[in-house]
Amino acid sequence: MIVMKFGGTSVGSAAMIRRVIEIVTSRQEPIVVVSAVSKVTDLLIQAARAAEKGNHASCLNEIAGIHALILKELGLPQSLLAEQMGLLERLLDNIADSGRLTSMQLDEVCSFGERLSVIIVAAAGSEIGMRAYNAYDLGLVTDENFGSAEVLPEAYGRLKIAFTSIPQGTIPVVTGFLGRTTDGRITTLGRGGSDYSASLIGAAMDSEAVEIWTDVNGIMSADPRIVPGVRTIPEVTFEEASELAYLGAKVLHPKTILPVIRKGIPVIVLNTYEPTAAGTQIVRDAERKDGITAIVRKKGLSIVNVNSERMFLMHGFLHKIFNVFDEHRISVDMVSTSEVNVSVTVDSRSDSGMEEAVRKLGEFSRVSVEDGKASISVVGRGIKRNPDTTARIFATLSAMGINPEMISQGASEINIGLVVEASDADKAVRALHAEFFGGAK
Repeated sequence: MIVMKFGGTSVGSAAMIRRVIEIVTSRQEPIVVVSAVSKVTDLLIQAARAAEKGNHASCLNEIAGIHALILKELGLPQSLLAEQMGLLERLLDNIADSGRLTSMQLDEVCSFGERLSVIIVAAAGSEIGMRAYNAYDLGLVTDENFGSAEVLPEAYGRLKIAFTSIPQGTIPVVTGFLGRTTDGRITTLGRGGSDYSASLIGAAMDSEAVEIWTDVNGIMSADPRIVPGVRTIPEVTFEEASELAYLGAKVLHPKTILPVIRKGIPVIVLNTYEPTAAGTQIVRDAERKDGITAIVRKKGLSIVNVNSERMFLMHGFLHKIFNVFDEHRISVDMVSTSEVNVSVTVDSRSDSGMEEAVRKLGEFSRVSVEDGKASISVVGRGIKRNPDTTARIFATLSAMGINPEMISQGASEINIGLVVEASDADKAVRALHAEFFGGAK
């Protein structure tokens, strides 16, 4: 049995959905996980925000139009989505009536992307036995952290029972991205969370593999949008893939690897546009030499500097600092410390509690925030054992006139991380890629 996840571009048109069905027929006992149609989740967020102000009609019409066109081109009845579109409209109207959007309501609004796409894909593939299911109806239970919910341990057992009860010959088409609290409220697993859903199901079902079908030929040596001549990496380890996903590679959701690591289930990244391409296999042990795997960058970061002479020779001060970040659910990426200063990087685009956290830190220290930063990460096996790698990184950046503002080496044996000005990030990646993989800077 194989779990196959198809992303937004893979289900973004009638032609692509037909291609998805062709790919699914080539697999034995598949479970299919789908994302929302491309761009629809963004439109749903816009609709929810607009509903607070009572002007969500245009967003709702655009969402309806995107799906109506796909239905028409697939020869499916427009009435197929009438119930779900009606539920979405009533939810948005309720938000408009109250003039307030809660995080719980935003998750429910966002859930309609997958709830609509799963119906379309299953209807288009009904002749081969496809049938639509919501993951939360199959036992994917989470905590109440709306927007980025954590899956509860009991979800694995519930998913196993539910999937083994599905009639033989049925190909389940399941919503990615979605879960539900134990008391029935819909949650989302974070942007890109359909990868995570597929991995959870794969682990629950002890699948042969988890296939992530996207619009690129696997994991690349850098982002092809900013670096010409990137390479597809045929095989990477679980550890490397986890680092790359967390540090900015867009191919996988950062949590994708976690559920399958314990069971050693391989994850294969494949291209829906080129289904015969080999892609990238993510495995426990990759059969290749040590060396650089990929260079990634992550924009939208801020450096938070916390300074206090009271840190000097005082125990518990770091705990005090990080407790503030924990209280405000702010994820810290990189950390650098000295006797009287701690500098950390945070995602300035998503951490809504940052202003209050800075105020709280200011009660016992001097705090400054530097926006407009980006991290550059060089990832690969054996980096820590090879001093030449570090020397080449700094020589390359120096030649480009780029001065790293923070450096992280040693916390991970397979990653060297640096923070630079966001305006320098792309040229830094191009220069480093040329240094380690060849090609133009």
